[in-house]
Amino acid sequence: MDVSTRIVAEERVVAPALERARLLPVDWLRGLVMVLMTVDHASSAFNAGRLVTDAPYLYVPGTPLPAAQFLTRWITHLCAPTFLFLAGYVLFLSVRRRQERGEPEASTTRFIVTRGLLIAALDPLWMVWAHERHLVLQVLYAIGMSFVALAFLRRLPPLLLGALGLVLVVVDEGVARSLSSIGGAGHIAATLTFVPGELGPFRVLYPLVPWLAMMLLGWAAGEIARRDPARFARRLVLAGVLALAVFAAVRGLDGYGNGGLFRADGSWVQWLHTAKYPPSLGYTACELGLAWLLLAALWNANLPRWASAVLTPLGQSALFFYLLHKHLLQLLSEAFGLHHHAGLEASYVAAALTIALLLPLCRAFHRYKQAHPASWARFI
Repeated sequence: MDVSTRIVAEERVVAPALERARLLPVDWLRGLVMVLMTVDHASSAFNAGRLVTDAPYLYVPGTPLPAAQFLTRWITHLCAPTFLFLAGYVLFLSVRRRQERGEPEASTTRFIVTRGLLIAALDPLWMVWAHERHLVLQVLYAIGMSFVALAFLRRLPPLLLGALGLVLVVVDEGVARSLSSIGGAGHIAATLTFVPGELGPFRVLYPLVPWLAMMLLGWAAGEIARRDPARFARRLVLAGVLALAVFAAVRGLDGYGNGGLFRADGSWVQWLHTAKYPPSLGYTACELGLAWLLLAALWNANLPRWASAVLTPLGQSALFFYLLHKHLLQLLSEAFGLHHHAGLEASYVAAALTIALLLPLCRAFHRYKQAHPASWARFI
């Protein structure tokens, strides 16, 4: 067995506290966001009344926001911020294990960059059909390019990177606003990094920087958990409460931090109606606050067997599941003649059916990945 094979094979052999943090609550939370994400994408494929109003350019003031449709979309806002945060957390643990086993820094950097570029490329190359044949740079682009950035930023102290992530979350709106009218080559750079927009045939929905900020926070959280795993859950609760307080203040003041998507009135729907494209401070504070509280609740939890049977394989094979589920939903909606012609009920049924069909494949893929640690599967 060569050195690279041995390192990959040993990646899940960790100290008990880190093993629990990696294999249980993190995978459960990733599994939960996969379930919520499937609901959103099932709604996208089936639901004729789907609401997508979570950006100033998508929302016409006065547009009704029916509670059932709004909440179906809103619960899925948790997905992308949580996944980016957990990706940073898990990457920190993975890199640390590689360092402890003596892997050369250049080898670690090469693997992270290669994996990041592959993930980013999957958006326009693999997901194009699931995006209804549009060349869209969205969450896979953001995740992949954040990996590339962290391959080099990781040389800085982890807590400094966490502080940088917080700063980026706060200043992103101001920077994006200042760059929104820039032209030429600057427009290309601004669209890829801060401001959603069109670049030739590509539609950039997830510019890099605000999503990288969430991965940096996850990287710093990995260091905090490593230093004191016994207190990590309590710190997550504190961070979650503070983040939700920031959300309440931002939405209450209804000024900077709302990404231009302001409250039309004082209703609970309008309070929760935050800007995702790009993620505003209010949106990020709300979703990460909820994610941190959920992770704290799962930290020492014992899930019922039925819940673990669903969430664990989805969390362990999250990217694999992502790459298949939208295509399957597209096929189902078109096969039954319900593409954009059904309602919420059909969307929820389709989400449940998609999860049920893909769970055995996720389990099989995870077994294959464990049995062949140096194979192509390590990049997924």
